[in-house]
Amino acid sequence: MKKLILVRHAKSDWGNPGLDDIDRPLNERGKKDAPAMAKRLLDKEVKIELIVSSPAKRAAKTARFFAEVYGIKKQDIIYLPELYLASPAVFMKVISSLDTKADSIALFSHNEGITDFANQLTNTRIDNIPTCGVFAVKANCQEWSGFERAEKDFWFFDYPKSGLTT
Repeated sequence: MKKLILVRHAKSDWGNPGLDDIDRPLNERGKKDAPAMAKRLLDKEVKIELIVSSPAKRAAKTARFFAEVYGIKKQDIIYLPELYLASPAVFMKVISSLDTKADSIALFSHNEGITDFANQLTNTRIDNIPTCGVFAVKANCQEWSGFERAEKDFWFFDYPKSGLTT
């Protein structure tokens, strides 16, 4: 059984219009929401063994907050440029190509792609994964290479302004 935890980056700062999109940092709310969401998941005994992230500043910082809460070394985070504004097909390709023994992976990225991808995984549909929102599935496979073809079940959906729903 593999567990995929999709995390949209926390709330970003739009205060500097001269910044390239990839360089936008988290705002103050984002800096509070990210560690709080990580702690909420940890308190619910949601295991994360590996973190994979877009290299965009806001996604990378969100991933680092989760790593800190989970005791994962920051240098062990995998940054993949293809996760920046990825399509559902790219998400699937990335996940299916992960060569790891980790059974539970958190993947940090962006909308619209992350919501579109989440909606393709199971029969559970959501309108939008809000900032720092988490959508998780369990996949009946032994290796990540089998993720695409595996039967997947909705596990949970949570975000900073809600309670954990299953």
